[in-house]
Amino acid sequence: MNETETIHIISILWGTLYNDNDVNKLFSMIQRNTTKEIRFHLFSNEALPDLNPQILKYAEPTSSLSSENVPHNYRKEACLCDNRLGNLSGKRVFFFDLDVLIMDNLDELFEYPKADAFYIINDWNTKGDHVGQASCYSFVVGTLGYIKDYFEKNSEVIIEQFGTASQEYLSDQVIQKYGHMNFWPEQWFQSFKFHCLPWGILRHFKTPNKPQQGTKVLAFHGHPDLQDALAGRWSLPNLKKSARGWKKIYKACKPTEWIKDYWY
Repeated sequence: MNETETIHIISILWGTLYNDNDVNKLFSMIQRNTTKEIRFHLFSNEALPDLNPQILKYAEPTSSLSSENVPHNYRKEACLCDNRLGNLSGKRVFFFDLDVLIMDNLDELFEYPKADAFYIINDWNTKGDHVGQASCYSFVVGTLGYIKDYFEKNSEVIIEQFGTASQEYLSDQVIQKYGHMNFWPEQWFQSFKFHCLPWGILRHFKTPNKPQQGTKVLAFHGHPDLQDALAGRWSLPNLKKSARGWKKIYKACKPTEWIKDYWY
C-alpha cells in the first residue's frame, strides 16, 4: 500500500442506540492513532446535526427489499457490500463498528491487507476458522457485491438459515467464493466480553482488566456495551430486562474507568 495513499474508513448508524457523538469519537480515536491521511465515510439515514464536518455522510445503500424485510444486522454485512458504495469502487475500505475502542496505533493494520483480499477478525466465540467477527473488517469495494445480490434474491431462505447472525452469512459467502477467509493477526484484536471481564461472580467485585499489550482494537459486542462498561452496569434497564435468578451471577460489570483514557 502506498504510504501517501488515503485510508478510507467506513461505518454505519441506524436507530437511536448510537448518535453523532459516538461517530465523532470513533473518528477522533482513529485520527489519533494513525500517521496516515484518513477519510471517514458514514452511512446513515438518521439526522445527525452535531456530526463532525470532516466526516462524509451518505444515505444507507439502497436495497431492492423493503426496509421491514431487512433485519438490522444485514444492513451492515449485506448492504455495505454494494459495488457502488459511496463512490468508492476500487478502493480498499476499513469498516469499524461504533462500539469499538481504539487502543494503539493502526498504521500496521492499514498496511497489512494484500491485493484485493477480504480481512476480518477470527470470531472469539466460534471454534475453527469459518466465522468472522465483524467489528472490524476490510475489503475492496466492488469485490463483495455478490453478497448483497444473493441476499436480495434469497433473503427468506438466508434469514431462516442464519437468523440474526448476519456475520455468519457474510463469512459463509466469502468461504464459498474463495475457499477460506483471511484473518487479522490475533494479537491486534481483543473482546471486552471474553478478554477483559472477570469470570462469573468476580464481576461483582473486580474491575475489568485492560487488554493485553499489542491490542489495537477492543470490541464491545453484545453486553455490556462500551457506555455500560464505563458506567459499571450490564445494560440500560430500558434496553434489556434486568437479570434474574442465577443470571445475576455473571450479568454484572464494575465501572471501567480506564476506558476514558481512550474514548474521547
